[in-house]
Amino acid sequence: MITVIHQDRLRPYHRCLHCFLIFVPRGFHVTLKREKAEYDLHENSHVDEGYVRFLRRFSTPFLLRLPARRQGLDFGCGPSPVLATIIEKSGHRVALYDPVYQNDRSVLEAKYDFIAATEVVEHFRNPEQEFFRLFELLLPGGLLGVMTKMTRDIAAFATWHYIRDVTHISFYSRETFTYLGNVFGASVTFVGDDVILLQKY
Repeated sequence: MITVIHQDRLRPYHRCLHCFLIFVPRGFHVTLKREKAEYDLHENSHVDEGYVRFLRRFSTPFLLRLPARRQGLDFGCGPSPVLATIIEKSGHRVALYDPVYQNDRSVLEAKYDFIAATEVVEHFRNPEQEFFRLFELLLPGGLLGVMTKMTRDIAAFATWHYIRDVTHISFYSRETFTYLGNVFGASVTFVGDDVILLQKY
């Protein structure tokens, strides 16, 4: 079942009562051209200490879960794969994929010990399909790390800064990730407010 939980001047927000995902209906998604234009405004790089510090909130607990010298994928790496560089410095190998900036689909034909998906799942136009693909790419025992802001309660949703970005169309809660773990056979660990580690059985 689907219910409308909020409407602002640009778009409505629906919630699935089964998996608790909040999402923007397809007819209100911005074009890929508009989406890229928004991404291009970001100036994330290796020399931006604030951005590197932000990514370390993800990479530190993520790397603690990885055995030595694993092969992984940075899914949604963006134009400057800063996270991949951080992970590679710990002795791992990282392939890159981004539908806008690194659209080499051959990397989606391999299997990986780990997948990092930071600040990307909120852009998923079809989350069910995308998470199915991610878990298919992951080897048994593999680790999927996600970084995204999570919803807390419906009352606060209307004033949440995260929905002001028109490229953000899928919003997750702890309940949503618990549901995903059950569906795809993975344990779920929450680290702080925005890091989720899913270990495939």
